[in-house]
Amino acid sequence: MLGAAREGRGPRLVLVHGFTQTRDCWGSLGADLAADHEVVRVDAPGHGSSSDVAVDLWQGAELVAEAGGQATYVGYSMGGRLVLHLALARPEVVRGLVVVSATAGIDDPEERSRRADEDEARARLLEERGVDAFLERWLAQPLLAGVPDEHRCLDARRSNTARGLASSLRLAGAGVQEPLWPRLGALAMPVLVVAGATDAAYVGHARRLVGSIGAAATLAVVPGAGHAVHLEAPGPCATVVRRWLAAHQAGPSAAP
Repeated sequence: MLGAAREGRGPRLVLVHGFTQTRDCWGSLGADLAADHEVVRVDAPGHGSSSDVAVDLWQGAELVAEAGGQATYVGYSMGGRLVLHLALARPEVVRGLVVVSATAGIDDPEERSRRADEDEARARLLEERGVDAFLERWLAQPLLAGVPDEHRCLDARRSNTARGLASSLRLAGAGVQEPLWPRLGALAMPVLVVAGATDAAYVGHARRLVGSIGAAATLAVVPGAGHAVHLEAPGPCATVVRRWLAAHQAGPSAAP
């Protein structure tokens, strides 16, 4: 079972965070959406209060469904990969899908193998040097350079355990993920794919996701934001998500 927090009333949204984050790392976006939605913020496997949960992406998707029930699911980065797995495995519980700065996997076997080796090295660093030292390197990546200091969610990230984060890398990292691209055309629920305009690689992934999903998918590129769209440009990100929800969201969701 995954840890989760609920707030607000209305149609249900389930938020699934990125790697090294926790359910408390949605910044102002979560509070904004909770003004007129029931927002369920989930601690992903290996993170936060779910640090002892060691599962792969398919198993993690089932646990996310158990925690969230029938809802619109919002996933950022690693969380985006999790909710894509969920939408494919349990489409009956996914009323809609918002995928932020995510990919459906690495196609090339050699590139995927290199990524698996990199993730194993990261897992060892976590085990040898601890969470604080790992975060110093992780947050120094150019990919995350645009996140303002006040939105880096350091206290919550430091609450993670080395063991939990290492298990997430080994079991649910991009290097061990089965590429989902050939299966995305089966998704029939409405999907919003979001990327930050300055994150060129993930704008490319976003365009490919929309093309692979087809008519059910909508692309939104947020100006002035990089990879962590919801932390770098929370206002514009909320506007994009709310506009899409208004057009695609059905009535209140059923309890799990």
